[in-house]
Amino acid sequence: MSWIQKLYDTYETCCGRESEGSEKLLPISHTQQQAHVEITLDASGNFISARAIGKQKTVVAATEESAGRTNKCAPHPLCDKVQYCGADYPKFGGKKASYYHDFKNEKGETVMGYETLLSSWCASEHRHPKAQAVLAYVRKKTVVADLVREKVLYVGADGKLLTRWEGESKPDIFKALTAKKALTAKKALTAKAGECDQGDAFIRWQVREPNSLCTAVWEDASLQEAWARFDASRKAARGLCMVTGDTQASIALNHPKRLRYAGDGAKIISANDGSGFTYRGRFTDDTGQQACGVGFEVTQKAHNALRWLIQRQAYRNGDQVIVSWAVGGAPIPDPLRDSLYLLAGATAAPDPNIAANADAGQAFATRLNLAMKGYRAQLDPGEDIVVMGLDSATKGRMAITYYRELKGSEFLDRIEHWHAAHAWYQNFGKDKHFVGVPAPHDIAEAAYATRIGDKGELRVDEKLRKVVVERLLPCIVDSQPLPRDLIQAVVSRASRRVGLKHWEWEKFLGIACGLYRGAFKNEGYKVALETDRRSRDYLYGRLLALAENIESYALTTAESGRETTAARFMQRFADRPVSTWRTIELALSPYKSRLNASAKGKGFLIKRMRVIDEILCLFDPEDFLRDTRLSGEFLLGYHCQRQALNPPKPEAAANNKETPNE
Repeated sequence: MSWIQKLYDTYETCCGRESEGSEKLLPISHTQQQAHVEITLDASGNFISARAIGKQKTVVAATEESAGRTNKCAPHPLCDKVQYCGADYPKFGGKKASYYHDFKNEKGETVMGYETLLSSWCASEHRHPKAQAVLAYVRKKTVVADLVREKVLYVGADGKLLTRWEGESKPDIFKALTAKKALTAKKALTAKAGECDQGDAFIRWQVREPNSLCTAVWEDASLQEAWARFDASRKAARGLCMVTGDTQASIALNHPKRLRYAGDGAKIISANDGSGFTYRGRFTDDTGQQACGVGFEVTQKAHNALRWLIQRQAYRNGDQVIVSWAVGGAPIPDPLRDSLYLLAGATAAPDPNIAANADAGQAFATRLNLAMKGYRAQLDPGEDIVVMGLDSATKGRMAITYYRELKGSEFLDRIEHWHAAHAWYQNFGKDKHFVGVPAPHDIAEAAYATRIGDKGELRVDEKLRKVVVERLLPCIVDSQPLPRDLIQAVVSRASRRVGLKHWEWEKFLGIACGLYRGAFKNEGYKVALETDRRSRDYLYGRLLALAENIESYALTTAESGRETTAARFMQRFADRPVSTWRTIELALSPYKSRLNASAKGKGFLIKRMRVIDEILCLFDPEDFLRDTRLSGEFLLGYHCQRQALNPPKPEAAANNKETPNE
């Protein structure tokens, strides 16, 4: 139960300290709903005005049952739909059952209606004047009539609520409800287009009191606290809370849902087997509370904190959610973002003594160091850091797929190691070039993306992306080695240029080089050309880059769009370098003749052939004649040699701002 303890501590630490403009932590016994109608009352419960507000996110009081209700379940105690609040809803031809009075659920059990629940609250010691004003008003049974008179709801000639608007200028209430229906209805294709039930309009209240500046019930902290105390007093189950150790805590029988999005029905803690063999023979009762008891207040705060964290800073991929946070609320780097986002706030002046083509990652290392210093200045070394992954295979059950607790210094060290060890030149398109590490979802694309249609985009299956992200997370957070099959898949894709656009291949090439460099960090590969490295694969990569450079320079303007021989044979070169190099070398003969025809071309060719001779001299004779498959190291030599042959212009490098591509 460590995860729920950390979330509970996060709620206690961060509640009331949220940054301005961000989502607020929900108080206990409350949930969020989209409100469509706002009714204003005076302190005595007299109607003043009403208006349609479109769709406004509103914090509303809720019970354990109403927070996760379906079509026929318990009402909210204060703000709710017209069919709950309006006793006159059936009188106006409501299409659904009214839950204003007590009703029976599907099991035949009697459930308190809206008026009964609100009355019991207002009759208790935890009553609140605003709640009493709302109760006095709804007891008049004129909610729907007042909304019709104010032209918030609409009736037809027969005096019944309309289900469709036939005119051109559709009222706000119909716009909001039809949009809601289109988003939530699972059978949208079979539902009648444009139809809605005005009883689904959600009402929130404003109560004007003489000595109160806050009229909105959803913003009144005293009202929220009064409801939370009353709701806690209704809890009959008492026992040991295994999180706080309180032996007389109010034990939660139902745990919150709607953690990842509004319609999320999956729960982390869920048990409904009271008649089977789950607890029989192990405990003295069949409720499961002896097996695992969590206090109502604890589970409310913990789940509210998790919901808040997911909304603010989580990585999402379908139902998969991965969130990392500091329990004390300090900012931390997101482990699933690329280096460009990590370094967005770290600036460092370039060293004039380092040429653009000779920068072996010094500028990146400087900026990375500055960024991590910024985080260390705000994060205590002993601060608790949590990384948590969630996913669900079914609609009702959610699993914690990954969970780690680290200290602040340890977490930052591992994030820094990941970005430093796997850093490489990345080219993600025209406006996104940087030195660093790509995000895990980009790595998944580089390994397994397929093209949808002849001219479509490259896409990765959602389930496959989930698997890749889950496998990379321990590599980032726990500093575990990268999976060899994933490295091989990325290297093979970067070697296979057929079917890829040029910028796509450039992106995959940078990703493959970065992963290979990090996986074999003991080799000491630099983010720059190493002219003294004598390994066979690295040297063959350099030769391929030189052959491509000579041919591309010799091509005329009319032929500039044609692929070079080196590019076409790249995959074959990776499989059989000796035999393929002979083919590529012979194919260069006409281009050498073309270059020798001019003084400029001849000078260019002499320089390139001199470099080729230097590389050939570095080969061990037996290695040069060994026609076995090249490893991903040849991509490092190829990419570094290309960078050295085509260094970025100083003015272009200065104008290239490394900013996130929103």
